Amino acid sequence: MSTSLADSFNERGPIKTIGVVGMGYVGIPAAALFAQSFPMVYGFQRDSISSGYKISLLNSGKNPLKGEEPGLDELIHNVVFKKKFECTSDFSKISICDAVTIAIQTPFVNSKDLIPDFSALEEGIRQVGKYLTKGTLVVLESTITPGTTAIWARKILEEESKLVAGRDFGLAHAPERVMVGRLLQNIQEHDRIVGGIDDISTKRAMELYGPILTKGKLIPMTATAAEVTKTAENTFRDLQIAAANQLALYCEAMGINFYDVRAGIDSLKGEGITRAILWPGAGVGGHCLTKDTYHLERGVRITEHEQVDFPVGVESLFVTARSINDFMPLHMFHLLKKGLTRIGSEITGKKIGLLGWSFLSNTDDARNTPAEPFYNLCKEAGADIFVHDPWVTHWPGIEIHSDIKRVLLDTDAVIIFTAHRMYYDLTPTYIRELSGKNKFVIVDGRNVIEPDSFIQNGFVYLGIGRGDKNSHPIVG
Repeated sequence: MSTSLADSFNERGPIKTIGVVGMGYVGIPAAALFAQSFPMVYGFQRDSISSGYKISLLNSGKNPLKGEEPGLDELIHNVVFKKKFECTSDFSKISICDAVTIAIQTPFVNSKDLIPDFSALEEGIRQVGKYLTKGTLVVLESTITPGTTAIWARKILEEESKLVAGRDFGLAHAPERVMVGRLLQNIQEHDRIVGGIDDISTKRAMELYGPILTKGKLIPMTATAAEVTKTAENTFRDLQIAAANQLALYCEAMGINFYDVRAGIDSLKGEGITRAILWPGAGVGGHCLTKDTYHLERGVRITEHEQVDFPVGVESLFVTARSINDFMPLHMFHLLKKGLTRIGSEITGKKIGLLGWSFLSNTDDARNTPAEPFYNLCKEAGADIFVHDPWVTHWPGIEIHSDIKRVLLDTDAVIIFTAHRMYYDLTPTYIRELSGKNKFVIVDGRNVIEPDSFIQNGFVYLGIGRGDKNSHPIVG
């Protein structure tokens, strides 16, 4: 009879069968890559009204994710054809898995109260615990509050399984680090953070992830350190975007071009010098950056070994950055109203064409899209707003058109929210022919169009960070 986790793993033998819980942007490519390197992978998906369709699609070798994902369609087809991957709603098959990964969204009920919505994640963990067998490794890939793996998840798994973590089964956190649009590349080439609740769990998790890496290397640490790593890296990126957005707002106020300033800053190079900054834009979306700051803030409260030594009365730098990025859709609304004022009009009763609903270019990922608060502001102001997106086909309560002509027809203003590749081809002539308006406003939230060509054709142009153009003389 085994007396240690090492014994439990030895009795189990090498990892052969893997379960991946959650068939989304993280779970699908991960499962396909595991199936390429291991004998068998099961993808677990609830047969729900909203997501159950993925099961039949995946089992027929088709990719349910829209947008451009190099190599994913072919990989899914291959592993299904070779009978190395199966998607199922039968969670009892977890009992035959040597390792199970969990990738389920973890949004916040209320970011101000730092209360996360772990309901979906808890359901997934309980399903795993219910069918967990001795010698299995469980890995949380979801971005979670520091301390979650070693305390909350461990407690649930032990309750459901009647087994003991660290003795009967292994437990680790190996956060996903992917960007929609390059999912396979990111999983294979990015270094993989692996943090177990003990050294044996960490080692076993490294055995799981090592075979699917190409350029990336494994970086072992504790589970809590891994949780902090993931939340911190996204928090820092959010902070960098906020710095670019704030500088863009300053450049607008000072009447100068942010992109000239950025190029100037980036030109300072040399040993030990890092000055490159990120790009500003209409807002930050997605599942990670919009909430990981709050996971980090919550984590320092619930895992705190001693009180944080921090200036009294000073707001968290990270939370302030979140506020700046959340402000950008409102700034886009301000730019729209400014543009309409310049042509002697107001937003009430105007037809607005909103281009781009996904938060990321050339994908269908519209989670926490910054276009939605802008849309709501326009509706509240009495505008008639039409949305175009080539990838996002539907959204609750909002009609999204795939035909851009339908959106531009008779419109009074165009707002570019996402840098989809087809928007770079927009011309003043094309828009004017469809709109039929002599006075027209175009607001560019992603620096997609060349301002002068539109200005010279009588458009009122406004863009994020374009203080040099936002008050241009109106031609014609």
